This record gives sequence, structure tokens and C-alpha cells, in this order.
Amino acid sequence: MRDLTLTLSRDMTARPETVWRCMTEAELLKRWFAPEPVTVTKAVIDPTPGSTFHVVMHIPDMGEMDGGAGCVLEAQAARRLTWTTALLPGFGPGPAPAEGAFHFTAILALAPLQDGGTRYTATVLHADEAGRAAHAAMGFADGWGSMAKQLDTLSRSI
Repeated sequence: MRDLTLTLSRDMTARPETVWRCMTEAELLKRWFAPEPVTVTKAVIDPTPGSTFHVVMHIPDMGEMDGGAGCVLEAQAARRLTWTTALLPGFGPGPAPAEGAFHFTAILALAPLQDGGTRYTATVLHADEAGRAAHAAMGFADGWGSMAKQLDTLSRSI
């Protein structure tokens, strides 16, 4: 069986409820959901199945990157947020990805730790091996690892 996933886990200091806020409140999401020096210039999220997950990033020397609005598939408060770029809000089929781009589904899972912290696990599912390979080559481990660090720092500060 082909492995089309990329996964990253980190233990965080803040409680799952606080990490959840950072994942589901647009103004907080903007502060961590891009590896520095990339910034999020727009974030729209409604943690309700069928609703919107949309992030626009500014990449230095490249400008804005807008992958379009995705669809929230699952939202279990302080436990799990799943969204996909393959569907539009309302579960409608999304457009084909631009050349060189790929669709993915992100599953962000939170589990309480005995010390009061949170185990954060990001699992990203790809439609095919080419999408997985492209995402890995873009620096998934470093980029999503940096974002997890930023999420940990932010969640400790609020």
C-alpha cells in the first residue's frame, strides 16, 4: 500500500483548549500558520463541517499565495480539526490545482498530556505520490515544524 501521508508531532506546553483557540480563531491563526519569514495576510475559518478554511500568505520576494478556500470536514473542539483543499465550502468539488500545486487534506489532532500540555499531530494526506513528493520537497518537515513551534509559543502567551 502506498503511503501518501506526511506527519509531524510536537508536545506543547499549553492545554488543548488554548491550542484549539489558536487553530480556530482567525486572528490567532494568522500569527502562527506560516513559517517565518512568510506571513499570513488573510485567514478565514469557521470550525464547522462544510464551512470555510482559507489562508492567504505573503512570501518575501514572491508576493501573495492564495490557494483558495478549502472546506472544513471535521471539527471536534480541543481534539481534532480536519480540512481539505479538494472541496469548496459546502462540500462542493474544488477546481483542479494549478500547475505544480496539489490538493491535500490536513488533520490536526490534539491530545491532552499528563502534565497539562498538548500533543499536537499534523497529518497531511495527499491524492497521489506526486503530491506527497512535491510537499515533502517543498520542506514539509521544516515548514510545518516551524509552524508547530510558533503555535506552541503563541499558545503559551495567551
